[in-house]
Amino acid sequence: MINSNAIETYPFLSTYLLKKIFKQNGKSFLLVCGEDTPIIDFLMRDTLKYSIMTPLLKNSKLKSDYRFSLKYMKDSYRNLFDFVSLNVLEIIVSDLDYKIPLPEKKLIPNPINTTKISFESLIINERIIIFIGINKGSYIKKGSLFFEEALEIIKEKYKAKIEIITVESVPYNEYITLYNKAHVVLDQVYGYDQGYNALEAMAKGKVVFTGAEKEFIEYYNLGERVAINALPDVNYLVDELSFLIENPEEIIAIGKRARAFIEKEHNYIKIAEKYLEIWNKN
Repeated sequence: MINSNAIETYPFLSTYLLKKIFKQNGKSFLLVCGEDTPIIDFLMRDTLKYSIMTPLLKNSKLKSDYRFSLKYMKDSYRNLFDFVSLNVLEIIVSDLDYKIPLPEKKLIPNPINTTKISFESLIINERIIIFIGINKGSYIKKGSLFFEEALEIIKEKYKAKIEIITVESVPYNEYITLYNKAHVVLDQVYGYDQGYNALEAMAKGKVVFTGAEKEFIEYYNLGERVAINALPDVNYLVDELSFLIENPEEIIAIGKRARAFIEKEHNYIKIAEKYLEIWNKN
């Protein structure tokens, strides 16, 4: 299961259906790879320097934008999570954004099919192409506003040196096609690790502004940057973008390291083996 609410119906009905599923299956596991009760509980305590809940914690008027997140704190969803926890053999997390709230759980990184996503070494001619994909549903949680404000400054500062591609709420396939020509991809500012959009862009050898916090660097024992750690700070983002624009050779170097990192830590066959290991030991 990829969430305690994986069936996506009323919690009482989920419990009824899951009882049948658990009974019919010898082994059941829960993968925490998104918002769930213990994750939202932890983030709402506001103990991290930032998180996807930071905008709400700073401005309670955003509550309606977080209704899908906050539902996990309701008694019905809390009971559902407790029920699932008691009926699975193990709980796994998919990246550090879930490992930090659940430090005792095993982390198995997200798998990336590196045979289907080809690496292309970045070639920079006249302009550096910066891509930002905006989704209205996740605009606040991803901190897209910080990227937009930074880009306004960058646009004025480097008019002749850059091209900015902005895409808003388009289907995934169109999104991928448009960002294929980019050198730099702006993903999110509130993460500590990377989600799928960032990982796939890194696999293609792009420089991604995303979650790459010190916890990430330490966990994977990295000596050089494989992505740019994005922060909810416009001036910081402008400085990081400016450095890349003025040092295009660094864009190419980070892109190569990004691909190597994905091949080493996110290879889909290696990840499948990790899941099999957990399956077989239970």
